[in-house]
Amino acid sequence: MPAGRLFLRCVDVLPLPSTRTQRLIAIAVILTQGGIAVTGAIVRVTASGLGCPTWPQCFPGSFTPIPHPEVAGIHQAVEFGNRLITFLVVLTAALAVLAVTRARRRREVLVYAWLMPASTVAQAVMGGITVLTGLLWWTVAIHLLASMTMVWLSVLLFVKIGEPDTGVPRLVVPPPLRWLTALTGIALAAVLVTGTLVTAAGPHAGDKSIERPVPRLMIEITTLVHTHSSLLVAYLSLVVALGFALLAVRAPRAVMIRLGVLLALVLAQGLVGAVQFFTGVPAALVAVHVAGAAACTAATSALWASMRQRAEPTPVER
Repeated sequence: MPAGRLFLRCVDVLPLPSTRTQRLIAIAVILTQGGIAVTGAIVRVTASGLGCPTWPQCFPGSFTPIPHPEVAGIHQAVEFGNRLITFLVVLTAALAVLAVTRARRRREVLVYAWLMPASTVAQAVMGGITVLTGLLWWTVAIHLLASMTMVWLSVLLFVKIGEPDTGVPRLVVPPPLRWLTALTGIALAAVLVTGTLVTAAGPHAGDKSIERPVPRLMIEITTLVHTHSSLLVAYLSLVVALGFALLAVRAPRAVMIRLGVLLALVLAQGLVGAVQFFTGVPAALVAVHVAGAAACTAATSALWASMRQRAEPTPVER
């Protein structure tokens, strides 16, 4: 029997999940995808990046932390705890696939659902590369950017699940405004990339070993901070311009609510970044800043998705 048919037969024995259940699972996917980025930041600012110096094992011959004279127990606990969060990511991703497959959702929903476990595998591989290369700055940057990409896609999964499978997609705003939203997303991507570069040149390397110093990005950090902040201002400006345009065309209430949430998050993120810069980048604010980046990514994705709705076709009168 082909593997695909066997999988469907196994899924058929599961209870039929309601749309509400599917959406709750999708919310869990969003939270775990964003959450593991935050716990990764905690690993970095506590210098626990090599608390488990090997991968996939924590230490040679052991998947769990063991007493070691050169690795503090707290660093082992923090890094191992971050690895355990991966199981939650895997669980929610698997549940999403099972739920939408059992509910016989349309192909679009299935594709977004299958991207979740696929991304988890990719993230695990990148995490292993990060550890085995001694926390090279560009591997850490890719790791974070991949998490932000999955936050974006998991929000789209949530939205797609809530739409009817037999519906007809239609734009609820003029096409140029959706293009402007896409440009806003590109600006956000640039902000995220430069943010990872600031971190790569900043004081939190992820490990403080004198014998094995972590390679850093050798660019003057003030230059990177100014580039990052300038792009954030550009991103904010696009959000504000988009807001005025949406008001002018009297966009639906759902779109305006998402815009308002995004605007508040971007302003808060800018404030956190400013406080970080003028207070010497305290460790706690790094985790808050990463959480804010995930929230801004999710909000931008939700705004983009809200501009195209899938509604049941109107019956033709005879």
